[in-house]
Amino acid sequence: MMIKALFFDIDGTLVSFRTHTISQSTIDALTEAKAKGINIYISTGRPVSIITNIGAISHLIDGYITANGAFCFINRDEERKVVCCHDIPMPEVRQILDAALRWERPVVVVGIDDIAIYNYKDIVDKVFRKGLGVNTIDYDKPAEELLANPILQLTPFISEAQEAELMPKVKHCISGRWCDDFTDITHVKADKGQGLLAIAAHEGLAISETMAFGDGGNDISIIRQAGIGVAMGNARESVKSVADDVTTSVDDDGIRNALIAHGIIKGDAKKA
Repeated sequence: MMIKALFFDIDGTLVSFRTHTISQSTIDALTEAKAKGINIYISTGRPVSIITNIGAISHLIDGYITANGAFCFINRDEERKVVCCHDIPMPEVRQILDAALRWERPVVVVGIDDIAIYNYKDIVDKVFRKGLGVNTIDYDKPAEELLANPILQLTPFISEAQEAELMPKVKHCISGRWCDDFTDITHVKADKGQGLLAIAAHEGLAISETMAFGDGGNDISIIRQAGIGVAMGNARESVKSVADDVTTSVDDDGIRNALIAHGIIKGDAKKA
C-alpha cells in the first residue's frame, strides 16, 4: 500500500500532554515524510482560533480537519480553500446551551474563526490554559456575539451521564469525548472520518493511500476510515481496539516509530 497522505490529531498525538510541545523526533519524521512528497494534514477537535501549539510543523501542513470535521480546508501558499463546513442547527444550539445552564456547566461556543465561553466557570481555564496550554481564549467575549452566526461546535463541560441524557434530544448532532471533563458536539455530518473523506475527495486521494493517527474518542472515526489507522500508545483502549496498529506513546517517539514500521521513513522502530 502506497501512503500519500498522513492525518494527525494534535493533543496527545502530535503534542505531548506533559510538555505541550511536539518532540524533535516527530518534527524530523514529518520533515522526512514531506520531503518524499507525502501530504500532511491536521485532524483536530480544536477550532482554528486555538490551534496554537503546532508552529514547529506549520510549514509542512497541506490542510486541516478542525472542530472534529465541522470545518475542513486546504492551506497552501498562504491561501485557505474551504472543503466543507457543517454548522449545528440553531434550535439545537439553544437546547444544548439551555441544558448546560440548568446543570450550571460552561460551554465553549465555536464559530468559524472565533470562540467564546457561555456560562463561564473556572474549570474552563483549568482545562484549556493550565491543562492544554491554550492561552488565547478571551473569557470576557460575549457568547451572544457568536450566536448570530453559524456555530460549528459546542463543547459543554458535562459528565458522561449528562451527555447520555442530552444527545437523544438533539437529533442533528453527534458527540465525541476525548477529555473526561467535556465532550465536543458537532453536526451529525461532521466527524474526523467524514473530514478525511472530504479532504481525500478534494485532493484526489484514494482512501487506501491515507494513514491517520490519534489517541482520543473523537479519533475513532478517522482511524476506522483511513487506509491505515494508528493508535498512540497513550490512546484510550476504545481507540486501540479499532486501530490497525498501535505505536508507542506520544512521549516515546510514537509517530516516528509508526512511520518507520510502515516503511514511510527510514530508521529503526521501537514497538509498543
